[in-house]
Amino acid sequence: MNNYKKIILLPTAKLRQALEKIDSGAMKIALIVDENQKLLGTLSDGDIRRSILKGMGLDEEIKSIYCRTPTTCGINDPKEKLLMLAIEHRLYQIPIIDNDGRVVGVIEVDELLKPPRHANKVVLMAGGLGRRLRPLTDTIPKPMLTVGNKPILETIIGNFAKYGYTNIVISVSYKSHMIEEYFGDGSRFGVKIDYVHEMKRMGTAGALSLMRDSLVEPFFVMNSDLLTNINFEHLHNHHNLHDAIGTMAVREYDFQVPYGVVNIKNNQITSIEEKPTHKFYVSAGIYMLNPKSLTFIPNDEFFDMPSLFESLIATGENTISFPIKEYWLDIGQMRDFEKANNEYDEVFE
Repeated sequence: MNNYKKIILLPTAKLRQALEKIDSGAMKIALIVDENQKLLGTLSDGDIRRSILKGMGLDEEIKSIYCRTPTTCGINDPKEKLLMLAIEHRLYQIPIIDNDGRVVGVIEVDELLKPPRHANKVVLMAGGLGRRLRPLTDTIPKPMLTVGNKPILETIIGNFAKYGYTNIVISVSYKSHMIEEYFGDGSRFGVKIDYVHEMKRMGTAGALSLMRDSLVEPFFVMNSDLLTNINFEHLHNHHNLHDAIGTMAVREYDFQVPYGVVNIKNNQITSIEEKPTHKFYVSAGIYMLNPKSLTFIPNDEFFDMPSLFESLIATGENTISFPIKEYWLDIGQMRDFEKANNEYDEVFE
């Protein structure tokens, strides 16, 4: 998405500059922004041709001719929405903006139609015991529980493959043979799968110490008991755009206090809030890390992902969040498992 920088213009730019930008950018469009990179509109080669035919000079400013109501997408919008908008509005490019309206990229529809392929590895943590889902997990590892007529892990792998991430590493332990026998080398699912065996409990980050030599570029880490339909390419681009060592996907979580909350200062009641709702961001169990982060993980020890991020933060490393607004469900308890099965067809089929 970084190619958008070649086609940015201020509204005071001359028509001649716009022609040069569009020609050199080879995208048939320019993005008009203010001094803070907020998107004001778009200017197409068709807009320019029509203006010249009406007698506009090459040294006149473009502020009177660009489109002020462009079709845009957000950084979290899925590929399917982008294609739908492109078809509906007959677009070949769609600007991508963040929550503040700033340009962070431009999607070329032709690229969306090409099968994507990324070399970045996806590490799936599948070694847990799944105690909270007993007795279901007495005979089967949690990632192999059936949701929507297929194992949870199969849905996760399929979602990554849809966005071109086909180099999969599964960290296994409990009843690992069931996972390996089902997925094999991954060819049946259009991916390549390698396995790392945890000989003891290593937490949500400790197993990464077993694969230091093979993780040589930014890589995903995801718990294998999650269902989500986020756009993994957007998470990857967000990580790269901010030059982060670690990106944590986060989910907003609200909690309503079931009572009236009494605020007190120096024994005096200052106010009463009736059943207030508090909002927090919680870890969504999906991460993107740079290889440098592996130096913060101890060898062959139990180590959780929150501990890794705490270490990175303590040393001043650049760690960022990626808010998830799409469907997300942590299948940690029986009610979550039942909810996943009730919602699966509507979300994933």
